[in-house]
Amino acid sequence: MRGKWAQGIEPRHFTWVIKDRVAVCERPGGYGASHRKVRRQEEIIWIRQRNFDFVMSLCTSNQNLQSYEEMGVPFHHVPFGGTGPLSLTRAMSSIRDHVQDGHTIVVHREQVGDLLLGLVASYLLWMGLVSTGPDAVTITERLFERELGQKARELVAMVDRCDPPEEVPTGAFLVGAGHDDDEPDGDTADSEAPEASDGPSAEDT
Repeated sequence: MRGKWAQGIEPRHFTWVIKDRVAVCERPGGYGASHRKVRRQEEIIWIRQRNFDFVMSLCTSNQNLQSYEEMGVPFHHVPFGGTGPLSLTRAMSSIRDHVQDGHTIVVHREQVGDLLLGLVASYLLWMGLVSTGPDAVTITERLFERELGQKARELVAMVDRCDPPEEVPTGAFLVGAGHDDDEPDGDTADSEAPEASDGPSAEDT
């Protein structure tokens, strides 16, 4: 493998949230009808070449997981539907645990939409990296150069109902831990059909 192919292609909307620790992107390969297997492979190569310690998938189904395994990219699957404080706490706790362990991770859902951006803003507030919800919203909007919608803002407001980070046991929510109790089970074995996401979706091609 040589040249540009060996380096892969940067995933769409790749953005650092915490430099050299936490980045987010669209699902490698694209979402919905735009998903392409060749592009998925190229973007996973890019992630692997940059020595990320883990890919953290927030998809509610097991999309891409087999590809990560086949290509030797460590991953954690933390299904996140944004349905309640337990779901939000689990996702934020998993990010926190990776950061505390010194890992560099890239986090994705199907797309960089309101649920993912709401999680980013919520994490900044929950960890005390910003002082208020409006500050968390403003910083996230600047990072991603887009306005947060109602769902994202609802997640930020939900932080007050989540357990404080110091009260969540380290490692308790790292994958392998199963599904959120406050959201439906969305996983199917070896599924390539896209999840219900922030926007329209169709079967992968």
